Amino acid sequence: MTSSADIKTRLAALRAVLASKGLDGFVVPRADAHQSEVAAPRDDCLAFITGFTGSAGLALIMADKALIFVDGRYDIQVRHEVDQALFEVHHLHNAPIDRWMRGNATKGMQIGFDPMLINGELHNRMSNALVKVGAVLTPVADDIFDQIWKDRPLKPLGAVRAMPVSVAGETSKSKKQRVAASITQSGADIVVETLPDNIAWLLNVRGSDVPMNPVPHSFLTLSSDGTAEWFVDPRKLGNDLSTFELDNVQLSSPDAFIDRLGELASGKTVLIDPQFSPVAVRLAVKAAGGKTVSKTSPITILKASKNAVELEGYRRCHVEDGVAVTNFLAWVLKEGREREGTANPLTELEAEAKLLAFRAEGAGFLEASFRSISASGSNAAMCHYNSAEDTNAAIDSHSPYLIDSGGQYTDGTTDITRTLMLGTASDAVRQTYTAVLKGFLSLLMAKMPIGTQGHQLDAFARRPLWDLGLDYDHGTGHGVGHNLLIHEYPHRFAKIANPYGLEPGNIMTIEPGYYEAGEYGLRIENQVEVTAVSSKFCGFVSLTLVPIDLSAVDVAKLSDDEILYLNNYHRTVREVLSSRVKHETLAFLMEQTQAITRPQ
Repeated sequence: MTSSADIKTRLAALRAVLASKGLDGFVVPRADAHQSEVAAPRDDCLAFITGFTGSAGLALIMADKALIFVDGRYDIQVRHEVDQALFEVHHLHNAPIDRWMRGNATKGMQIGFDPMLINGELHNRMSNALVKVGAVLTPVADDIFDQIWKDRPLKPLGAVRAMPVSVAGETSKSKKQRVAASITQSGADIVVETLPDNIAWLLNVRGSDVPMNPVPHSFLTLSSDGTAEWFVDPRKLGNDLSTFELDNVQLSSPDAFIDRLGELASGKTVLIDPQFSPVAVRLAVKAAGGKTVSKTSPITILKASKNAVELEGYRRCHVEDGVAVTNFLAWVLKEGREREGTANPLTELEAEAKLLAFRAEGAGFLEASFRSISASGSNAAMCHYNSAEDTNAAIDSHSPYLIDSGGQYTDGTTDITRTLMLGTASDAVRQTYTAVLKGFLSLLMAKMPIGTQGHQLDAFARRPLWDLGLDYDHGTGHGVGHNLLIHEYPHRFAKIANPYGLEPGNIMTIEPGYYEAGEYGLRIENQVEVTAVSSKFCGFVSLTLVPIDLSAVDVAKLSDDEILYLNNYHRTVREVLSSRVKHETLAFLMEQTQAITRPQ
């Protein structure tokens, strides 16, 4: 954890640079030029200037104050990591930066920003807010952090590998043709793509610039005739390009991206995704005399609908993952109970490492898909907590243990959360855990018209908690990439409107939870496939094959349909895994998957 003294020094250095440029403030997003959720060390400027290590947020550094904006997932974490004597904490969505600007900026103020790090949508909101009070949002061409970050890491140069068509299920040529048709339908000539996972999917490649995120940092333009220009550091590709599908793909340096875009955009209409493309793209197109179409990238839409080969890959890797996680849960239960009260209790970090070791035994496993949330006791109340030496808690019978983890496999990506009870749950845990399970089942069992949007379903998972006057401040689920990113756009289950309809072939998670600050955290998560149940309706089928701990559930509160669903699910888990788990895990599997009945 970065010391307050270091943050003070860095803030002073940044403010000195701002003063030299005549700026009254500067926006520091938790983003790189690709809007990556997990940034390379070099690009993690928000952590450098604030100490906050979460995956979503931004800061506003003014001459006399500093503010940090984070979403509900990090409300507890930010107060642990960030000195509140130096930063005011605000909610990223409920009290956003543009609202603060509208109420606090004054006439004549100039607020700076890096146009490669701010997307078009956020730029518009901030600019409009400042204009209303007579202030200005000012682009800064040079990288201010190069001036104050003396030991700044270098840009990543992770190797790029080809994904075989036998795993991808479609050639890059075919994908480019489908995207090109969408470009034409949108009335554009070119699409600009800056999202690394979209580029990786389109070109059938995977990368290694950032651990657990198998995508190469690069930029791409694709014309309506199917020709592409890929702005990628050639050192990532190596000298042998024979395994890559590079027909009609010109390779160029990433440093040439913005200048080259100006050349390509002259007299053309360019499709730009306002949520993810840096505003520098729009500025370059307009400076060249081009027109823009502001629209979700067609690559994002096409990528979300998985083909038959991809779907089979997800199913296959979830069997491997189910074996690993079930072996792990049995091990945690045994080790945690046996070592409780000794000088060597089971800890969060030890458990995290053991789960990785179990996964490494599975066929096709490459790496984790994100840093595991291995959380005991009050640490689990921070829903995106990562254990560290100074917070490494014992896993014991006094409180639930939450493990949220996933794996990257050659043919898919997994994401699962289980909450395990090593002892007898308190009445409060029993009540809230039962509500979380009922919400989980309510959404998992739902049937809906094809095209139903995620926000229209979110309340299914929250209703049982709402009935108790409780809620959770994060989304209920997200898309998952195919050996790509763990959080894949565009689909979401959340309160915030999501205008993308679900259809068969989408991959989602369902993950309601409850978090009692300072006490405990609970979450249950399965990864699911959206499947057709009729010509007009769809539903969810669980890909995740891991027992759900029911020891803390008030079974009397479950409906007959919920009990039937759980029994059928656990029967499937038992049938698939019983011949594959370790011998010492079998008794745990049988106990966890036994049928339940309503008490008489």
